[in-house]
Amino acid sequence: MTATAPHFGPPPSVPAIRRPLAAAGLLAALIGVVFGLLLAVAGPASAHAALTGSDPQDGAVVDTAPKQVTLTFSEQVAMGEGSIRVLDPDGKRADTEAAPLDLHSGSTVKYGVALHTGLPDGTYTVAWQAVSADSHPVSGAFTFSIGAPSKTTVALPDNEAGGGLVGTLYGIARYAAYAGFIVLVGGAAFVLACWQRGAGARPLQRLVVRGWTTLTAATLAMLLLRNPYTGSGKLADAFDLDGLTAVLDTKPGAALVSRLLLLGASALFIAVLFGTYAKREDEREKKDLTFGLAIGGAVIAAGIAGTWALAEHASTGIQPGIAMPVDVLHLLAVVTWLGGLAALLVALYRTPDVTADAVRRFSRIAFGSVLVVAATGIYQSWRQLGSWSALTDTGYGQLLLVKVGLVAVLVGVASISRRWTARLAADGGTAAAPVAEVEAEVMAEAGAGAATETKADSDSVPQEPVSQDPVSQDSVSQDPVSQDPARAVQLARQKAAVATAEKKRVRDADPDRSGLRRSVLAEVGVAVALLAVTTILTSTEPGRTEEEAARASNAAAAPASSGPVNLTLPFDTGGKNGRGTVRMDIDPGRTGANELHIWIADVNGEAMDVPEVKLALTLKSKDIGPLPVVPVRLTEGHWTAGGVQIPMAGNWNVSATVRTSDIDQTTVDKNVKIG
Repeated sequence: MTATAPHFGPPPSVPAIRRPLAAAGLLAALIGVVFGLLLAVAGPASAHAALTGSDPQDGAVVDTAPKQVTLTFSEQVAMGEGSIRVLDPDGKRADTEAAPLDLHSGSTVKYGVALHTGLPDGTYTVAWQAVSADSHPVSGAFTFSIGAPSKTTVALPDNEAGGGLVGTLYGIARYAAYAGFIVLVGGAAFVLACWQRGAGARPLQRLVVRGWTTLTAATLAMLLLRNPYTGSGKLADAFDLDGLTAVLDTKPGAALVSRLLLLGASALFIAVLFGTYAKREDEREKKDLTFGLAIGGAVIAAGIAGTWALAEHASTGIQPGIAMPVDVLHLLAVVTWLGGLAALLVALYRTPDVTADAVRRFSRIAFGSVLVVAATGIYQSWRQLGSWSALTDTGYGQLLLVKVGLVAVLVGVASISRRWTARLAADGGTAAAPVAEVEAEVMAEAGAGAATETKADSDSVPQEPVSQDPVSQDSVSQDPVSQDPARAVQLARQKAAVATAEKKRVRDADPDRSGLRRSVLAEVGVAVALLAVTTILTSTEPGRTEEEAARASNAAAAPASSGPVNLTLPFDTGGKNGRGTVRMDIDPGRTGANELHIWIADVNGEAMDVPEVKLALTLKSKDIGPLPVVPVRLTEGHWTAGGVQIPMAGNWNVSATVRTSDIDQTTVDKNVKIG
């Protein structure tokens, strides 16, 4: 069957060798600009669980040593022994060194550690490290003081968990895993859905196998690096068997092991696709095998995509039951689109006989994939951002804007590719010349040349008398080339070289095909940058979480009042001359040290001398207090206390106990906001 040859226009004016160089230079410049933007907006990757509160708070000063230190997080975290450490001013452990206590209450994620009794005054350091529910390590440190701040020998860590060399290697492995998955699934889908004859094309076979190899190696690397990545940060701990065993008991570890098992099944899929399937000639049998491979491949691909959804963003936060299948669908649409794009680029450059029908089928599949990516991406963006302000005010939102911009560029370039595809289809349905006819012509020319050369050789040799023996006549009539194996091999190589050169000449002379190759090359370049943005995005704290943590921090740190606190409390002890008022000033009325003045007056407003006055401060929302305050009498009706510590801002209950005789006393109180 002879295909209709497409129109071959004159060769482009730019030399063939300069066109790939120019395209490569433009592609490199584009990728450089994109990565420059990433460096400008991304900064260091941060974990996804945020510390939203602590008791005592960072910088707080408490009068008496607390029994425990508690930490509150924005989402579920995993903690082990040593995850929370409290160090005294000399750097010694002030906690009991036991595993953190789970103090969850409803949706509040809280952990705590018990402290030793009888802790001396001074500044204490709380260092903590955990693993958030989306598999990323999170760490931090803060200080609080008992009695009054003091010098401390403890240095706060300046690096975050998951950093250093191990963090860099783990990040590279994550990127390689995404890239390998895209090439593996997208390449196989391109062969099955768009160009089934491509199963026998070596370039496509190598592409898919390399995708499988990359994903497998990256998954193994992540499994080994997981222990030091979330723990010590030392590369040598990658081969710690105890640490590896602990990793296997975690959700991320189970996801990585599941991925390896699915990769074993995908190896069998690849063997059938490029072995039995590629050699199958019967159309009915091939159709049945296509259906079976499509079902099996879809199940394997969805399973591998599920290992990401199980251990990362989708598994935590709001609506995880909806988010996880949406994330799987989003990832499958992305790999079908971008992986098929990579396969198409290889086919256009390395397999001259790829048909325009195959390109057109991929164009339709890519369009459907883009629609799925857009729909699922909108849901994911809403889930991770939560507000319009997070789109511009958080690192996650800024990266998301870069990603949306790259997708828009990719769709724009894809529209150009669709136009080139339409031109190829209009020219006859193939993306290359009828290569079989070209090969036949080349082989005929090579054979004619070989025959001429053979005749010349025979003419230069003296002829012997022809024998009448039939056996001798048969021997002489044999092809001289077949009698010389070396000469036959040489001619075969010449024929193959000439055929290959002719294929390349025909392929490069087709302006439609060349235009499609350049546009697809640009698409792949943008896709590489898009993959880089996506990888960074998955290791960045979601905007919703970042804003919630910021609000909690601001609420705790912002002063609740703009100046001194003034209170007037009437009292009645019930005894003789037991009625009056307590007027109180707390200056400056903020966290830290404050001056307290109390004036006692009778019902006539005159200074009233009483035997005793006591105060207590209680912050019920944080279970702090009552903190006792014992003022000193200055003059008749005037009492004072200096250095009254307010450990944190909040709605404090201030209670005053007034004793007017040996047996008559009363306690009055009032709530007031103190910053």
